[in-house]
Amino acid sequence: MMNRNLIIPLLVRGLFLLFVWWSLSGGALSSWWIGGPAVVLALLVSMALLPPQHLNSYALLRFIPFFLIRSLLGGVDVAWRAFHPRLPINPLLISYRLTLPAGLPQVVMVNSVSLLPGTLSVAIDQQRLQVHVLNGGQDYLAGLQQLEQRVSRIFGESHQRSKAE
Repeated sequence: MMNRNLIIPLLVRGLFLLFVWWSLSGGALSSWWIGGPAVVLALLVSMALLPPQHLNSYALLRFIPFFLIRSLLGGVDVAWRAFHPRLPINPLLISYRLTLPAGLPQVVMVNSVSLLPGTLSVAIDQQRLQVHVLNGGQDYLAGLQQLEQRVSRIFGESHQRSKAE
């Protein structure tokens, strides 16, 4: 008998993948002879590669507007710098120590760093994240720490303060 902790994520992923196939196929019933097995295979592979994890729904919902606002601010910041007559940049490559556990929490963090104004993830090696910042004079460390704290809340992790070197 399957564990309830596995059934719900399996159903949610399965419904999501069914919706994706339905959207891609335009709802054509004739496509399901390929879509059905493709959805089942995608579901099995996704469960093997990314086992279900407990997420804090409230923290995830709070992260969405944070993500959208920071993405907009990041785009505006880069555009402003690109079109500014003096091109105000002072690029810097920093090493940021992550306190998030390896796996999905770090993946979300690394991929979200680029949404902060003037930052871009370059590489990750164990608990060290290399970040390119457009203006080394700005307080990028506070933004990285705030982002890591928000990501840790999504995954229910206890968060310890990180440091840049």
